[in-house]
Amino acid sequence: MPRRISCSPIFSFVRHIHSNLKKRADLFTLRSGRRSLRAMMTSSLSSRGALAANNPLRIDHAAYHEAVANAYHPTENPTGALPLNVAENRLSWSDLRAKIESITTEETIAAWVPGYTSMRGSLEFRRAAAHFLTRHLTRCPVDPEQLAVSAGATSVIEMTSFILADAGDAAAIPAPCYPVYSQDIGSFSGVERYDLVTHHEVSEISDGPALTVSHLEHARTEIEAAGQRFRMLILTTPDNPTGGIYSLDTLSEVADWCIKHEVHLVVNELYGLSLIDTRHPAIEADYADDVAFKSFASIMADKQSEYLHLWYALSKDLGISGFRVGLLYSHNAALLEAYENLNLSHTVSNHTQWLLQHLLTDDDFMTSYVAENQRRLTEAYAVVVGALKRLDIPYVPSRGSLFVWIDLSEFMVGDSEQADLALWQELYRTSGVLLTPGVGFGHTKKGLFRVVYPCVSMEELSVAMERLGAFVQAKRQRQGSSTSGDARS
Repeated sequence: MPRRISCSPIFSFVRHIHSNLKKRADLFTLRSGRRSLRAMMTSSLSSRGALAANNPLRIDHAAYHEAVANAYHPTENPTGALPLNVAENRLSWSDLRAKIESITTEETIAAWVPGYTSMRGSLEFRRAAAHFLTRHLTRCPVDPEQLAVSAGATSVIEMTSFILADAGDAAAIPAPCYPVYSQDIGSFSGVERYDLVTHHEVSEISDGPALTVSHLEHARTEIEAAGQRFRMLILTTPDNPTGGIYSLDTLSEVADWCIKHEVHLVVNELYGLSLIDTRHPAIEADYADDVAFKSFASIMADKQSEYLHLWYALSKDLGISGFRVGLLYSHNAALLEAYENLNLSHTVSNHTQWLLQHLLTDDDFMTSYVAENQRRLTEAYAVVVGALKRLDIPYVPSRGSLFVWIDLSEFMVGDSEQADLALWQELYRTSGVLLTPGVGFGHTKKGLFRVVYPCVSMEELSVAMERLGAFVQAKRQRQGSSTSGDARS
């Protein structure tokens, strides 16, 4: 049954895999000293500031930057690290960069760019975004007057949570889920995350998410028993980290339940165009049913409820996280009015809006880009899945997103968060492959990891899978030797 999972303390390790031991020791000492200094200095901060100063944004944050500093290169650093833990898609940036450069050289900057515009985003950009969403994502009309724009998905999540819920209210999110949701909904809004557990083994969600109304009823009972209000339900489709897709039937049923109980249902379609071609011959055997992605926007249009909302951003599908553009779509007029009045500190640069306005309205380019990007994602995904099949590692067949959710629990020593992190560190230390650890995803089973497959080149991804294979085979040989030794004794 679903149950509440308390958020674990966030901590990080400082461990470099480079062969220069002295350099690694010096780096460890330097960063340890910085942490001690930071702890001493936080007495001058508010309690909120002290908490932020002493808690990294995510558990693998330091490891990621260390891996990047020691990144693999086939000739210059062949033993370097391969970070596969940050949700970035770099497979199609070369195409997009060329298009963006042509816009900046060929188009004249509009007169509205240097001045203030609507705090929900300039009308020109919202019209372009509505056009793009209608044509490529929602497949039903999107009204630009029902859009709000902020500086990235994080800002949109933060703003929406702040307006819809009060401090201490609960937002239920099916587990496993994106760990930083905790900060996105909680750091400023004070909304508390409730991890809604629907399964334990990855095999239970091989055909997609397992969420039912019974799960929601159980969650409501637990939340209210704790003296809280069940205020928000957040679903991500395609999902992070499993890659599962919610069917329209499930979304409609859940939407009706939320409307009845006055719970705000927010569907995050951040990866709505990052889809896998499940008919690809290398992976088609994994899919019993052809479940296509269908946007929640059609249900919103049908039900016209103030409790139904949609999040989107350009960071993942377009691979431009650094441009910082997120979108809220809602039929709730009061929510949009509040957004207008509160969004000043989260607005997107007018120049960015102007540039992307031209990009999003180039239908021929965007149609070609989306199709080619999905082809590249599928090819990269097939590389990972092929390796997992050869290694007999359990995983959830993905239908979209940038991830594969894998099960390495056979190598766990114990069943604790510490054992989980020890395995994660061992994999990174011995192979240089950095995955996202399962700690913080709110799930019950230990030993699960997220693989981000389009954040490196295809050549680098192949090297990473070879190293993962060597790690798995070495672990199994040692375990086999240990078992044989035990039997002889």
